[in-house]
Amino acid sequence: MELDSKIKNNPLLYKTFLLALEIIRLYKYLTKEKHEFVMSKQLLKAGTSVGANSNEAVARQSKKDFIAKLGIARKEGSETNYWINLLVFSEYLTEEDARLAFSLLNESMNLICSSIKTTKRNLGIYDK
Repeated sequence: MELDSKIKNNPLLYKTFLLALEIIRLYKYLTKEKHEFVMSKQLLKAGTSVGANSNEAVARQSKKDFIAKLGIARKEGSETNYWINLLVFSEYLTEEDARLAFSLLNESMNLICSSIKTTKRNLGIYDK
């Protein structure tokens, strides 16, 4: 199976896709090996939503819609960070287990925030 070229050729979509795959891997590990079903489900929902909302942003109806969808992706990324930290501090995950997810999340969030900032600047919208 080949990855869609729309995803493969867009750094934001590609990075958030890799993040979603890593979150799915962690979810499988948490449910099968650690028998943890509540926090892992929250992680799965938030972590895969980052990419889903980024995809919606790219398919936007307007630049303001793009900003709004990426704003949701940013919030989901923040929630994902919370769940990963909680899983590490509650010892369901080791720091090593979470390292790739944190890295992909950080890269994704940088791309999301940069895209929001650039689009706002191009529209003449300046945050206070």
